[in-house]
Amino acid sequence: MKKTIQFGENVEGYKIPVLNEREIRAGAGILFLIMFISITAATQGSFTMLKYAIVLFLTDMVIRVFINPKFAPTLILGRLVVRNQTPEYVGAEQKKFAWIIGITLGIIMLVLQIIVNSFSPITGLICMICLIFLFFESAFGICIGCMFYGWFYKEKAQYCPGEVCDVKAKQDIQKTSKAQIFIVLGFIVYMSLVVMLFHDNFSKKPFDLFGLENKSHVE
Repeated sequence: MKKTIQFGENVEGYKIPVLNEREIRAGAGILFLIMFISITAATQGSFTMLKYAIVLFLTDMVIRVFINPKFAPTLILGRLVVRNQTPEYVGAEQKKFAWIIGITLGIIMLVLQIIVNSFSPITGLICMICLIFLFFESAFGICIGCMFYGWFYKEKAQYCPGEVCDVKAKQDIQKTSKAQIFIVLGFIVYMSLVVMLFHDNFSKKPFDLFGLENKSHVE
């Protein structure tokens, strides 16, 4: 029973239970894709897929926290995807705290979106928060929920992704120069100008270059 219901793995060389950050990021990417497609459909007035996505998200999180992360479907898929990559171990406790936040948000969505069958700025905000959490985890390896762990428990998390918990001098390849900052700011200004100057033109519906749409209507 202990081997089935547990949180984190005992790996030689680590003092506390750990998880593989690579498969967690992959799992977050899978959930992000599902939630993004579902939320996009909801913005078009179809909430059916979002309701299924909420059940999937909440069930997956419950399995992670209350049974065992290695039995969570999205983490199993994530493990298959990154099976040839060297594991990157992270502390299990802060991940558990982050996923409890996910369960809390999922329960609120379950009640409001499915049981009450409603939508509101509250459900919209929660969807946005979930997307941000999942995107930062999958794209940058930044666990926003894990950051709250230190604030809540007033203790330093161990074995953070990329060793961000440890204060250390940045290597040259990690440093950002003033010129690079100006490039980013200049690019933002450039894209803003593109939107201002070409919005009307870009908003026009493209025409069917080969006339395939008209042929299908005739048939």
